[in-house]
Amino acid sequence: MVSLDPDIFEQVVAVSHEAARPGEYRPLPDELDAGVREALASLGINRLYLHQADAWAQAAARRHAVITTPSASGKSLCYNLPVLDALARDDRKRALFLYPTKALTQDQVRKLQALKLPFVRPGVYDGDTPTDQRPAIRRRANIILTNPDMLHLGILPHRDTWEDFFFNLEYVVVDEAHTYRGVFGSHMANVLRRLRRVCRVYGSEPVFLLTTATIANPGELAESLTGLEFELVERDGSPRGERQIVFWNPPFIDEALGIRRSVFTEAAVLFADLVAQKTRTMAFARTRKGTELIYKYARERLEELRPELAGAVSPYRGGYTPAQRREIERSLFEGELYGVIATSALELGIDVGGIDAVISAAFPGTVASLRQQWGRAGREGSRSLAVFMAGQDALDQFFAAHPEELLERDVEEAIVDFQNEYIFAGHLGAAAYEAPLGPEDEELFGPSMMLNIESLKYEGKLRESNGRFIWAQPGFPAAGLNLRSTSADSFTIVIEDTGDVLGEVEAERAFVFIHPGAIYMHLGETYQVRRLDLEGRVALVRPVLADYYTQPKKETSIEIMDRVFLRTAAGVGLSFGRVIATEHVVAYQKKSLSENQVLEIVELDLPEQEFRTEGIWFPVGDEVLAGIEPPEVLGGLHALEHGLIALLPLFAMCDRWDIGGLSTEMHWQVGGPAIFIYDGHPGGIGITRRGFDRFEDVAARAGRMISSCRCESGCPSCIQSPKCGNLNEPLSKAAAALMLERMTGGFHEGQAAKRS
Repeated sequence: MVSLDPDIFEQVVAVSHEAARPGEYRPLPDELDAGVREALASLGINRLYLHQADAWAQAAARRHAVITTPSASGKSLCYNLPVLDALARDDRKRALFLYPTKALTQDQVRKLQALKLPFVRPGVYDGDTPTDQRPAIRRRANIILTNPDMLHLGILPHRDTWEDFFFNLEYVVVDEAHTYRGVFGSHMANVLRRLRRVCRVYGSEPVFLLTTATIANPGELAESLTGLEFELVERDGSPRGERQIVFWNPPFIDEALGIRRSVFTEAAVLFADLVAQKTRTMAFARTRKGTELIYKYARERLEELRPELAGAVSPYRGGYTPAQRREIERSLFEGELYGVIATSALELGIDVGGIDAVISAAFPGTVASLRQQWGRAGREGSRSLAVFMAGQDALDQFFAAHPEELLERDVEEAIVDFQNEYIFAGHLGAAAYEAPLGPEDEELFGPSMMLNIESLKYEGKLRESNGRFIWAQPGFPAAGLNLRSTSADSFTIVIEDTGDVLGEVEAERAFVFIHPGAIYMHLGETYQVRRLDLEGRVALVRPVLADYYTQPKKETSIEIMDRVFLRTAAGVGLSFGRVIATEHVVAYQKKSLSENQVLEIVELDLPEQEFRTEGIWFPVGDEVLAGIEPPEVLGGLHALEHGLIALLPLFAMCDRWDIGGLSTEMHWQVGGPAIFIYDGHPGGIGITRRGFDRFEDVAARAGRMISSCRCESGCPSCIQSPKCGNLNEPLSKAAAALMLERMTGGFHEGQAAKRS
């Protein structure tokens, strides 16, 4: 069995075991087409798991279904089976398969081609598809495999070239639907409503089949994404092998300051040691830089331990050419590689063959993602090892100190708000371009549709004709909508000497990430921003070898627009409502990579930026502050704000970078000390609304995290934040711990755990 002996490694802080579980099976449906049955038999499939049979029953009754079972449970057959059966009966029917990554698309093509069914004609239609091949794919393919961006930009606005496809569209598959949350999810919900609307133009009403990882609200997510009612398929019938789960915390470098050894170094050592034993291993890192660092360190160690295996490991991340991605996937699937270090692209359900061990180098952002990573090991019922290696971040260290919070708690809820004011109107314009809008479209877009249409008319983007609303400007509006941003305004990052474009940053975040002098990372390379052209919306950068990184200093103010809800929670009067956040980047620090020491503070001259969003706030009264010395109050409020922001992602599928905050000794509208937490995206994406509902749990967890941290006065594992605009000054760990103890008095840990 692949396992670690915890007595050997002092970094192991907890070990858990998941017992093996037999499968629960059902026979293939009697009504299944004989040709499909034979094709499945040729691959050794002669029966279904329970959830596959349940999904078949829902699809056969033409009911929309969302399938939510763990990784490696055979979810793809849940949608492939009804699609294949429909095509066997009439190969003029069409199906649309939507995937969040190109790797998933290629994996599914391989599975469909392996069936060798003559009536199945899959076609990949994405950014890698040569332009000269696209007309033939549109005409011939009866399964189109693509992604949300191509549907949004390359299919819906050009529906006249897809008439036969939309007329015959029988099924729409949305795989890995839990990835569509937050800003991306809000856009995706509008894209899918536009898809349903175009289908209606051609008289089709396709069945939607969605798959998700194990999340807390799969039915709610499916309905938010599509506007349809769904049946839930969640009784997992797949077998599961025994799994050892190890919690690993890197050793201290400086315990008083709470500084630990790099998680990338730790992961690389363990990864190399497992590969040296010919244990097929997959490591996950949150960033491209992380994957490259683990790969570099692991390969160097393998050169010492087993030189012949140094070439049998590879990184896998965004930025590779299509040919490079395909080659890595093939090598992994065919067993030529013993190890791969990946970002989330391989976290999703790609079939890469038998993996024995998984290392998660830092918390990936959600419990759902972490469990999905663990699920990559031990496919087909084999024994496996899963290692959670805690990073320096507060949430990582919270889980290292309280492993039961990962092992016993429910997964998070995915949040989607398709009517975000900065997203919704843009998609209404795109819909009007695809087909004139009318009152009947309120059934798809909701009661606020007409109000937004009036605004678009006022802006000259729509015109009315015979009660219908038509796009009134040149070009197609979808081209101006970035599915991963709430803003149509962005800065382009350009290499100064060559003119090559590195990427884009939305305008609201530009001053934080690409201010003059900023160190910017792209595909493992380091660049310095030489000039920021505010009018031209361009950041000019040049490659540098820097031994430091930059952190901006930002001043924030909040104006309350209106309060929507008010309740008492954790001993305070908690409000939720709409706010205006004003952020002003005034300087930046240069900090050494080796020792994290401040080298220099550089002043900046940039304009203020403001945006409307959603937030929660509460006054901090005398009953919470009593006895705290005045010089410690602001530091305590600031540390309390950081603690709440650090643990809010436990309850909403988001990243702390999606959340902003403000703590102040005097807020002019509140009338005293107050803490604000707000959605970091214009219009809000539902994060703080969920925080309002779960505030007691967030506060209780923050109290546990801060009080149990072994540092003396605050560290990155408790109250210091990597994104703090005030450069983590001032902070008071003791004052924050006392405030939280008073706020959550009587709210015991057991209650919090039970509620979560």
